[in-house]
Amino acid sequence: MNQPASTQARSSGTRETALFAAGCFWGVEQMFREVPGVTATAVGYSGGHTTSPTYQEVCTDRTGHAETVLVEFDPAQVSYEKLLEVFWNGHDPTQVNRQGPDVGSQYRSAVFYLTPAQKVAAETMKACLNASGKFSRPVATEITAAGPFYRAEEYHQQYLEKNGRAACPAHLK
Repeated sequence: MNQPASTQARSSGTRETALFAAGCFWGVEQMFREVPGVTATAVGYSGGHTTSPTYQEVCTDRTGHAETVLVEFDPAQVSYEKLLEVFWNGHDPTQVNRQGPDVGSQYRSAVFYLTPAQKVAAETMKACLNASGKFSRPVATEITAAGPFYRAEEYHQQYLEKNGRAACPAHLK
């Protein structure tokens, strides 16, 4: 049974935590693992109403969870704002409940903020993106307070690396 991981913003001197959902978590995790200053990642489920969901339950689109990546980072090496840039540029944030061929609310675009500063940074960047004209449609990314993060089954962790596909899928570049 999946137990929720602690998602309190940790600032244990050199590490902080962020949560992002941008479609299938395999490629999203790989994208963040390649960022200098990211010290650890984990894939899992967040933003739903079911306790300890499994992958099979999340795939039914009835738990309310999004496939989410927990990112631990050293803010002396990479800022939260830089992670937001990687997030916004790594997927199509204008799509609602889908990314590429993956359809369902579990593939929605979301920032689950852990601190008031993360909320402000995400909302500010979303507003700037909408005002910039970069996208022909409004940014649909949900920005909401983080709830429990349930770590996904072990075979999902670093899936692309374990299966010889270390490069991000084309739709995430």
